[in-house]
Amino acid sequence: MKRLVLASANPGKLREIEVLLAPLAIEVTAQAALGIGEADEPHATFLENALAKARHASLASDLPALADDSGLCVDALAGAPGVHSATYAGRNGSREERDARNNAKLLGALAGSGDRRAHYYCIMVLLRCADDPEPLVAQGVWRGEIARAPCGAGGFGYDPLFYLPARRCTSAQLDAQEKNRISHRAQALAKLLACLGDENRA
Repeated sequence: MKRLVLASANPGKLREIEVLLAPLAIEVTAQAALGIGEADEPHATFLENALAKARHASLASDLPALADDSGLCVDALAGAPGVHSATYAGRNGSREERDARNNAKLLGALAGSGDRRAHYYCIMVLLRCADDPEPLVAQGVWRGEIARAPCGAGGFGYDPLFYLPARRCTSAQLDAQEKNRISHRAQALAKLLACLGDENRA
């Protein structure tokens, strides 16, 4: 595989995945650079949404496609915002404005709750072609807690609220290299690349 299309328009995800794929001799092209719009994500599971995004990008580009679907799952909220993480507080405004509203809504939903446990979940899918009957699939889980107030200027999404007790900081306070080593997305991509390596050696 010499080239693939990355089925995401999220600039934060693009930055992270491009860095993680940099050591490989695979040319990565964002779907927007090929004039491909975002796919619908109407499904109730991360896996179905990731597959829909990958199929959409692969079909439109005639290239292998890499897609992920990920979100924040909070124990006290029965797993919410989950697959709706990006649009938890609505779809209007810039991505930065939506992130700020999402974080504010999450803090409001947890006001008075003593249970702050949460995890980031990511599922990553690689399709060799749009109708690939055997997609490569891998998942990653990154456990932490929800802080009482945002802290840190790095990352994106819920990172300013995602507190890591072992490191005594939020995800937004990690440097990019460290986050790309331990995050849910890094875990999923590492597993996916291991599967791809096994396939290439077979």
